[in-house]
Amino acid sequence: MTRKIAVETLLAQAGNRNDGDAQCSVSTPIYLSSNFRHASLEEARNFDEKTQYAYSRMSTPTRRVLEKTLSELECGVQAFAVSSGMAAVKLALSVLKQGDHVVSLDDLYGGTFRYFDYLHEHCGVDFSKWDGRSLAELKELLNERTRLVWIETPSNPTMKEVDIEKLAELVHSFSSDIIVAVDNTFYTPIYQKPLELGADVVVHSATKYLSGHNDLLGGVVVAGSSKLADELYFNNITMGANLDPFDSWLLLRSLKTLPIRMRAHTENARAVASWLEKRDDVERVLYPGKGGMISFYLKDEEKVAHLLKSLEIISFAESLGGVESLITVPYVQTHHDMPVEERLRLGITPELLRLSVGLENSADLISDLEQALG
Repeated sequence: MTRKIAVETLLAQAGNRNDGDAQCSVSTPIYLSSNFRHASLEEARNFDEKTQYAYSRMSTPTRRVLEKTLSELECGVQAFAVSSGMAAVKLALSVLKQGDHVVSLDDLYGGTFRYFDYLHEHCGVDFSKWDGRSLAELKELLNERTRLVWIETPSNPTMKEVDIEKLAELVHSFSSDIIVAVDNTFYTPIYQKPLELGADVVVHSATKYLSGHNDLLGGVVVAGSSKLADELYFNNITMGANLDPFDSWLLLRSLKTLPIRMRAHTENARAVASWLEKRDDVERVLYPGKGGMISFYLKDEEKVAHLLKSLEIISFAESLGGVESLITVPYVQTHHDMPVEERLRLGITPELLRLSVGLENSADLISDLEQALG
C-alpha cells in the first residue's frame, strides 16, 4: 500500500495480503520448518537472503512478516525479532568493540546494567552514567571514544523522561558516528517513535506491551539506517538468538490490539495514579501521564509486605505490560544486582513499588489496593 495509513490500520492488517503466501491467508500462517528446499544448484549459488529462505536462523516466513510490521511500526529500515528483551539489548550493543565508550541514563532496567557490567569486565567497554537532567552535562561525558548513548524514557522504575529529539541533536552534532539507542518498552510506538525523533536504534522487550498477554518471551531491535541494519543483520544471524515461528505468530497477533490496549492501560493507570496520590499512606506517586506504568512510595516500609500478601486481584510478580496487573519491588527484584548505595541514590528504596496497571476494571484495582493497604 503506497498511501499513508493510521497505526491502527497498519496493525489490524498486519500479515494480510502477504505476497509470500500463495493461499492468500488473512492471518499469516505459522511456518514451523527449520529449513527450506532450493529449486536448483543455480538458485543456491544466487541465493538472496533478503527475499528467499534457506535456514530458519536466517529467516522464516512468519518472522519476516512480523519484522516487516515492526519496522513499519517504528518507522525504521529493518527490524529484528529475537528471543528475549535481553537478547535485544545484546544485539543492539553488538556494534561495540574493545575500547569503546558508552554513556547511559543512570536509571534503567536492572538487567541492562548487568550486561553493561559484563561488557566492561570481559570486553573492555567503558561506561559513564548521566542523570538525565542537563544536556550540557551529557555533552561533557562525550569523548572521541564514545560509540553509543543509551536511554530509556520513561525510565525503569523512577519514570525519568528525556527529550529524545534534543538529545539526539546534541549527540549527533558532537559526532554523527555516535549511535543513539532508545529502549521504548514502556511507551511503545503508540506513544513515542524514537527514530522519527532522531534516534538511530530502538529496542523493546516484546515480552511486555508489544505482546501484552504475559505468555511469550521476546525482544525487538529496529535500525534507523541501512548501514546499521546491515551490521545488526550480520551479527544477528551469527549469534542466532532469533524468535521462533510460533512466538513470532503470537507476537504478530498481539500487535493487532496494541493501540486499543495502550489506550485502556492509560485510562486505568490514570485512575489508579489519581487515587494513590490522595492516600495518606503513600509518600509519592511517579506517573508520566500516559502508558500503564506507575511507581509509588509507601510511607512505611513495613506496609510493603502486608500489601503484597493481601492483594487479591493484582499479582505480586515480575514483568509488566500484560493484561493482568502486576506489582513488583524493584529494590529486591529487578534491580537487586545493583549496589545498594546506587539503588538508594536513584530512589530505588525498599518502599518503592512498581505497578503495571492491566486491563481489569479500574474500580476493582483501586478496591484491591484499598483493602490491601488496609
